[in-house]
Amino acid sequence: MKQKVSKLTALMMAAVCLLSGCSSQTTEATDTSKSASTEEKPAGKFEEKTEAKAESKKETKEITNLCLSKPVTREISDFNALSSESVAGLENLANCVEGLLEADTYGRVAPCMAESWESADDSKTWTFHLRDGLSWVDVNGNEKAACTAQDFATGLEWVLNFYKNESANTSMPNEMIKGAKEYYEYTKSLTEEEAFALTAEEGSKFREMVGIETPDERTVTYHCIASKPYFDTVASYACLWPMSQGMVEELGGPAQVKGMDNTNMWYNGPYTITTYVQNNEKVFTKNPKYWDKDCKLFDTVTIRMVESNDVAYQLYQTGEIDYVELTESNLKTIHDNPENPYYDYLVEQPATTFSYQWHFNYNKMKEDGTPDDNWNNAIANEAFRKALYYGYNASEFYTRINTINPMSCENNFYTMKGLVYTSDGTEYTKLVQEKMGLPDMNGEKMVRLDDAKYEQYKKQAIEELTAQGVTFPVEMDYYISASNQVSLDSANVMAQAISDSLGDDFLKLNIKTYVSSQTQEVLNPHLHSITMNGWGADYGDPMNYLGQETYGNDSAYYARTQSNINDVPETENTKQLLDTYKEFTALVEKADAIVDDLDARYEAFAEAEAYMLEHVLVLPQYYNVPWCLTKINLYSKMNAVYGCLAYKMKNWETNADAYTTEEMKAITEEHLK
Repeated sequence: MKQKVSKLTALMMAAVCLLSGCSSQTTEATDTSKSASTEEKPAGKFEEKTEAKAESKKETKEITNLCLSKPVTREISDFNALSSESVAGLENLANCVEGLLEADTYGRVAPCMAESWESADDSKTWTFHLRDGLSWVDVNGNEKAACTAQDFATGLEWVLNFYKNESANTSMPNEMIKGAKEYYEYTKSLTEEEAFALTAEEGSKFREMVGIETPDERTVTYHCIASKPYFDTVASYACLWPMSQGMVEELGGPAQVKGMDNTNMWYNGPYTITTYVQNNEKVFTKNPKYWDKDCKLFDTVTIRMVESNDVAYQLYQTGEIDYVELTESNLKTIHDNPENPYYDYLVEQPATTFSYQWHFNYNKMKEDGTPDDNWNNAIANEAFRKALYYGYNASEFYTRINTINPMSCENNFYTMKGLVYTSDGTEYTKLVQEKMGLPDMNGEKMVRLDDAKYEQYKKQAIEELTAQGVTFPVEMDYYISASNQVSLDSANVMAQAISDSLGDDFLKLNIKTYVSSQTQEVLNPHLHSITMNGWGADYGDPMNYLGQETYGNDSAYYARTQSNINDVPETENTKQLLDTYKEFTALVEKADAIVDDLDARYEAFAEAEAYMLEHVLVLPQYYNVPWCLTKINLYSKMNAVYGCLAYKMKNWETNADAYTTEEMKAITEEHLK
């Protein structure tokens, strides 16, 4: 028994070592792939290419009707893809609506509705050439209209129209496309009725103001504010997806589009949603008019909504679903018993595409609406934050994510590994690591821990904060869903880890709950001390990560919704914090201004990220490296670190008998060649 367990663990460790070379709220609540390189591409036409696939070493029985499960916390609530910004929406709608480009199994941009594209003017102008035969269909696959270049203009107008899209997905167009921000602000100045009447037709106010051209039905050109060498990675994301004006008119106008569902929306992707029972089941059916006649699609994909992964595991055991991510207890049960029927089928997945952090709330309120001065003064103190950085040992928490190989979850960065590479192949977070002077992770101890520095900064923080009237232990409020037992179990492990590593005299975690909406019940009233969230890139550039934390930027997601740094008043106690945020923001802006040399750009972003982490404006926590039982070849997916393409159920290879540990190890090795 002991030898068999050691053998299995060794196999998985080998796979992890291979992966590490190439390179959402907590794991239980959210999950926005194999790391990918976004290479600089020369200006000129991009031609579609296909790669020969290695022959399968053994004959497998393919699945034609796939069955999956999703937690009810990830139920889709909005069927308008252009207004979706969360995993819950995009993991579904990425299969129903698609844009100009997609990705291959290594995460590289690949043709989709655009069969070729090119950039000009030092990547300021990007032109995409659409295929012939693109169609919109209804829920039953009946053709509604051709999908043309005009639909991409209509989609962009919708995104930039304040009253139509309520600011969703505006950040990238506003930052990149000429006139986009000005048009967005223009629509805000109108009444809802006036804004609803706007369209993207030739001669419209939108065409007058925004840098998009559609010279014919198959050509879309975007004019950027400045050089954007990564704009092709944006072209796969929802902010640039198309919308048909014909659908808007058929539904009765923008107000009706906001309330559309699976039965009356139009589709241009590989599937339509033919069944939707909220919090119960949805069925995706192959689109008979889909443009890619050579791709591999399932006849149907059924999604079962479940309360927990324990329920999903039961469904896998009964053969009702084809993939399950294992909980800590289920994984241990299988791993510790070589006689278990699933023992030889355990698969450790590549890290998901999210980098998780503690996000501090610098403007916390009490439940009565008054400022929580004890927390606010403590977290504004850099010595206090550095004590957390050098002292908090999260390794026990990692066992909640990966009980067999917990240290594979260690994260010391803000940007996700594998997002971009320098011209010599250096992965971006290696640059950050070098600037911070961090050693390589060896899987034995968290590399940022330093007992001497922890004691030094703890003593300094207590002295400085006590003089300000702060009382110890400082209480840190952390909110979880009241109905999620797995989240509660994880929070209790985190609380014990804080107690063990930081001391009950210094910091105490208060586990609190919300009923149905974290945003409405917790984030909007600023009740949290921290959130634990992961960011998944929307496009292939560090700006999409670091830009979420910048000071004074309305488009900075975390600064606006969770750190609330823009609301912090400048006082004697907060001046250093605000100055640090402003310096970090200046470093990010300096890096973003470098557009003619990607190596220099990434170097500058690494300097900004190292500065942010050295001052502990956020505290990196973990990567999600789960174990699973799977009948899906995980490396046959579009393994893009950016966007929502990893959720697109296209060209997936399957084995109805499930993949064994050995088979997936061989697939991993072949993929990484």
